[in-house]
Amino acid sequence: MPGTYSQLLLHIVFSTKGRAPWITADVAERLYPYIGGIVRTAPPHPHKGVLYDIGGVEDHVHMYLRWRPDGSVSDLMRTVKARSSKWVHETYPHLAAFAWQEGYSVFSVSKSQEEAVKKYIAGQAEHHKKEDFTSELLRLLRAHGVEFDEKYVVD
Repeated sequence: MPGTYSQLLLHIVFSTKGRAPWITADVAERLYPYIGGIVRTAPPHPHKGVLYDIGGVEDHVHMYLRWRPDGSVSDLMRTVKARSSKWVHETYPHLAAFAWQEGYSVFSVSKSQEEAVKKYIAGQAEHHKKEDFTSELLRLLRAHGVEFDEKYVVD
């Protein structure tokens, strides 16, 4: 086969350090498009990631994206967190303490489940009136068959 063809769809969840409620509606309105730009231009090959959807609440973010077969998710997330954190500090000086939590969760998504994932991300504000972040994350980990020790999942 002369080329590489892929459809690597990912649902990535990551939170603010200590789940502090720093991502207000005003911040999210500018932060989310900025993160989309990072995904499109993240190393090693700029313009190859596609952010299909992003959303969340004050203490965490959900992204649904297509990523490259030759780019690592850990490099992507390191770049997303570093660049967006720097941007928040420069754009919102009153958020000098803003930081992302060290880890993240990533789940593969079947193209057939794309609309369900987008709907889930779009409904985050309503969803979190009924379920907190820890419960949500544990539920997602279990639903995707991820092995984990619960005492290390949240700080």
